[in-house]
Amino acid sequence: MPSSTKSVDSKERKVEEYDAQIGGCVELAGSSQEGPSANLWTKIDVAVLPVVTVLFFLSSLDKGNISNAAVAGLLEELNMTPYQYSVALTVTLVPYTIIEFATNLLMKVVGPRLMLPTLAILWGFTCTMQGFVRSYSGLLACRFFLGMVEGGLLPGISLYLASFYPRRKLQLRTSIMFSAVSIASAFSGLLAAAIVKMDGIGNKPGWAWLFILEGLFTILYGGVAYYLLPNTPLSLPFLTNADKAHIARTLHEEGIMLVDEPGDAFKWAEISRTFRRPHVLLIGLAGFLNGASVSGLGYFLPIILTGLGYEGTQAQLMSVPPFAVAAVLAIIASFFSDRYGQRGFTMVVFGALATAGFAIFLASYVDRVRYGSLFLLVPGCFGIGPPLGTWVANNSAPFPRRATALAFVNSMTNVGAILVTWLFGTLSPAPRYTSATITLLVFQIVTVLCAVGNYVWLSAENKRKETLRNESGLAEAPEKGSEAVIAAGDDSIWYQFVL
Repeated sequence: MPSSTKSVDSKERKVEEYDAQIGGCVELAGSSQEGPSANLWTKIDVAVLPVVTVLFFLSSLDKGNISNAAVAGLLEELNMTPYQYSVALTVTLVPYTIIEFATNLLMKVVGPRLMLPTLAILWGFTCTMQGFVRSYSGLLACRFFLGMVEGGLLPGISLYLASFYPRRKLQLRTSIMFSAVSIASAFSGLLAAAIVKMDGIGNKPGWAWLFILEGLFTILYGGVAYYLLPNTPLSLPFLTNADKAHIARTLHEEGIMLVDEPGDAFKWAEISRTFRRPHVLLIGLAGFLNGASVSGLGYFLPIILTGLGYEGTQAQLMSVPPFAVAAVLAIIASFFSDRYGQRGFTMVVFGALATAGFAIFLASYVDRVRYGSLFLLVPGCFGIGPPLGTWVANNSAPFPRRATALAFVNSMTNVGAILVTWLFGTLSPAPRYTSATITLLVFQIVTVLCAVGNYVWLSAENKRKETLRNESGLAEAPEKGSEAVIAAGDDSIWYQFVL
């Protein structure tokens, strides 16, 4: 049989298998001449984004509320030193970092609808238990298990969203989800100011009620999420067959495999290859550097504010405005980043803001000026998160590489977080935190350099692939592009990197 005939037969078999997998919706949509809904992606947003954003919000709240508890009397109640506080944070972050690869692999097996809500219930229970500890060792045990069960959420949600949306629509959705960190950091101050007033109720201090109430709400929401979270976009009941066909074809054409496709099995060779990709390593380094800044602000900002002259509830409330500004700016920037496909430029702009903020905080001796610098460095640091995760997801295919790359970047972010737990207070004393500020200032400069370097490398790769495509003499990818791109992943000459 001629090779061209074999190729045609192979393509026909693949099309038949693909149509069978999505339940025949492609054929039904074609026979009815019905097109996809005009607001298709918005419909998916309504079903998916609120659920995952609230999950991530609760995760950020439950992981970072120890800083609010510290200001509310936790340190004095358990006779903790700044050194011991740093140990408690580190004990959380070590299992948080290690578990991410395993959970991303496990989510492929059990599915996100089971995996993500289960994690929420487990970490909610652990958070609640912190409200009953009576010793430092008991707190350490709770923080260890909190990190173990919560660590898989961020890489899991990032991978989940990357399996739902085309590459040029991903950062805005990721940014909305990431805004939960800024909102949680802001809201935690407001919530803490209210909850700590329960001091003495049930013979428990206010900081204990902070852990108990926030943890119980997470458990409740985790149970609800079992019924709200779809496994794939094709499982959404309100989508028409034409909608499902359009989603499936769009994701295939961009080299994105749906999370439940049977042919999308993990291959260890693909996983190991991920760690040799220059763009993954550069983004991983940027994740480490910026992760230190984000975690430092998340864990220590209320404490930093006490060094600027604010005390107790006032320190909690004064942490709100910078985080609120961060959430708004990140979403606005992501809208333009998706529209023009400029992840690197977004990172550079936010990195420059953070650099300026840290420089002002370091140079000034006026508390009001130093507080004003937070409106640069907090949005700058937190604004880097969405393009950071989106950029590596956009440029990693097939699915095993994307899952590994996202887990790697998130793990590197947590390694940076481990470092910063020792910078503030322990190695860099209050109120100026000179060594910590200098370190994070340098980190932001190098983060900008990583973004520039990654942009240059990806641009060169796109030009190289364009040359190879021109030399091939083909007007389009073999087999309409989808199968060829998926088979070769981001190595394919038909796979264009997002800049």
